[in-house]
Amino acid sequence: MQLSKSLLLLAAQSRIALGQTNSTNGTTDVPFYPLSTDDHFSFLFYEMLALSGGGGAATGEVLRAAAKIEAGNYESFYNEFKFLADSLHDTAASINATKFPVSAREAYFRSASYYRASLFYLTENQTDPRLFSVWETAKDDFDQAISLLDIKGERVTLKGPGFDIPVIFWKSPKAAECNTPVPTILLGNGYDAPQEDTWHGLGREVLDRGWNFVTYEGPGQPTVRREQNLGFIPNWWDVVTPVIDYLETRPEVDKKRIALGGLSFGGILAPLAASREHRVAAVLAIDGLQNLQRVAFQQFPASLQKLYQSGNQTAFDKYINAVRSSPQAPTLLKWFIGQGLWSFNTQSPYDWFKRLGQINLDGDILKNVTAPVFVGKGEDDDIAGGQEEVVASILGSQAYLHEFKTALGAGEHCQLGAEPQLAQAAFDWLGEVFEAI
Repeated sequence: MQLSKSLLLLAAQSRIALGQTNSTNGTTDVPFYPLSTDDHFSFLFYEMLALSGGGGAATGEVLRAAAKIEAGNYESFYNEFKFLADSLHDTAASINATKFPVSAREAYFRSASYYRASLFYLTENQTDPRLFSVWETAKDDFDQAISLLDIKGERVTLKGPGFDIPVIFWKSPKAAECNTPVPTILLGNGYDAPQEDTWHGLGREVLDRGWNFVTYEGPGQPTVRREQNLGFIPNWWDVVTPVIDYLETRPEVDKKRIALGGLSFGGILAPLAASREHRVAAVLAIDGLQNLQRVAFQQFPASLQKLYQSGNQTAFDKYINAVRSSPQAPTLLKWFIGQGLWSFNTQSPYDWFKRLGQINLDGDILKNVTAPVFVGKGEDDDIAGGQEEVVASILGSQAYLHEFKTALGAGEHCQLGAEPQLAQAAFDWLGEVFEAI
């Protein structure tokens, strides 16, 4: 079908609302050299390249896949990354891990990353069996890899109110060597990323500072969505509080120095949890979102805004489903909708969008956060729609707003590809907070 003028406008404006990677976005320089004629594919290739710094990918492997993948073709994206994953999995399995543990470990880490990457666009079809079978292979390969680390990640499953919470705990070498409790960072992702990716992005940065590193997932996030069939919930403190309870039982954790961080959509989830969970010593909101639904809604054509506000679910669903099925709609917009339906475990765009809006930092929520908050802002990251300044303003003296610069390659969403700059700014600030306790 042909898109109407309103649908074409929505498709075009989605580039602004959701932060395309090869637009100028307020600077005179293109932030990244595009690796695909499809903007969102290009962003994903850079996301994969960013994992290279922490052993989750290799640049030559990713660039070869990027050269082979047909722009905008989800099956091509799946096939090329699945090919890489299978090949590296076979390599890892053929290595004598007892004799050559580093070689086996590194190959397993990369195969796990490529398996996860291959599934990225398949969430448009929630019944695709590959979403589950390939995921299990990725998880198995990651577990093989962490079993071969000197600092072994420990998987723990905790009980929440009506759901289980998967956690990975990485014990600080300092805590192990000195037999003393040390600070701990509990870090969560957001709309789509798995906790395993976070190890490659920031895990080593945390451990190298002598702190424990802990990741978790809640309803709507990759593992819980697959294994428990649960979508996102607005009461995110019910996810975080059982994890804090658990951390306080561990002798290597300094109970007074636990920081809670959130990446991307997790920049809403972490402060939201901290508005009820006051045992955390600090909060990291990277980036400082307040309400993702509002960012998207403000880019809707007026007719679509009125349609949503009318409460006509049938008509809204029909409109958005037409966008999803149109070849004229950009990949980013189609993925944003499809991933939303998947992560909120619904078939109705209206239901997804309504529930997305229920997860926010509006009203007095931020006033209930008692810990200091690091608010990250990428100079070229329009996903937050300028909400970082609003969040910092509401928090007042509790907030530290840090803008990462495009000129230094750190201006993209969550400082994609410049994780050392993110770690330096956020963790130096956090170190000062810990020191003052």
